[in-house]
Amino acid sequence: MISTTAAKDYLLLHFIVLIWGGTAILGLLISLPSLELVFYRTLLATGGVAIVMAVKKVPLVVAPKELLQIVGVGVLISLHWILFFWSAKVSTASVCLAGMATTSLWTAFIDPLVNKKAVKLYEVALGLLVISGLAVIFQFESGYILGLVMAVGSAFLSALFSVFNGRLTQRHSPYQITLYEMGAASLVALVFLPIYAYFNESTIQWAWKGDDWFWLLILGGVCTVYAFSVSVELMKRLPVFSINLTINLEPVYGIILAVVIFGEKEKMTDQFYLGTGIILISVLMYPVLNYWNKKRKLVS
Repeated sequence: MISTTAAKDYLLLHFIVLIWGGTAILGLLISLPSLELVFYRTLLATGGVAIVMAVKKVPLVVAPKELLQIVGVGVLISLHWILFFWSAKVSTASVCLAGMATTSLWTAFIDPLVNKKAVKLYEVALGLLVISGLAVIFQFESGYILGLVMAVGSAFLSALFSVFNGRLTQRHSPYQITLYEMGAASLVALVFLPIYAYFNESTIQWAWKGDDWFWLLILGGVCTVYAFSVSVELMKRLPVFSINLTINLEPVYGIILAVVIFGEKEKMTDQFYLGTGIILISVLMYPVLNYWNKKRKLVS
């Protein structure tokens, strides 16, 4: 039987995944455009992590060569979040999350290339299943193609920086990594803002409106600093397989939350949910097949 402590850990893990599933919704609740939103989110997260590091007395110094690698990953994170929130704003939270559901499958292909591992046949099969799900959505939701393409691109960048982060966490404190990545992501958004505004003949929206300040504090504090620090603690106590399997439920929680909060605005066609279902099935099958494959190798 699962102990009371383990049960609490699993419930907390689902709560963290639920929080992450709500980030696209927060992006819609905040009036700021995607670039300005990413700038403020990463700026607030940088300040939040710096406070946590001061309390925990985590050292700030990182070797210059290593710092450059961390900053490079921060650039990827910034581009990932820009596309993520942009996708939600030009389409819906559900469409954005459907595209983001491809993250773990992208990881399955990127990880072997970066770490020089063999590509597994079942990963190729699951990748084809994801493509079929996207094809169903593209066929019946032509009005949201731009948002879905942005979300899939965001998922690719998410997989890319996750693989690189996996290597960095072996050498540095997660808080050091987060501090410099969030700082770099904030600078990228800040530098890109005037360039974007110039070519699109628009003005930068620095001012917050209405409840923006409240939602931004939740996005930067709860969804980034709190969720990250808790997930790091849970990784010390829960099996990696269980954590990965639960994180795959993020799009499910997010789409359910979007329908509950926005109602008819988030209602999509039956074909959309069919395509999303195909993607989610493949995503949930991946850690199961991966676990069986590792177990088979140990037995043989």
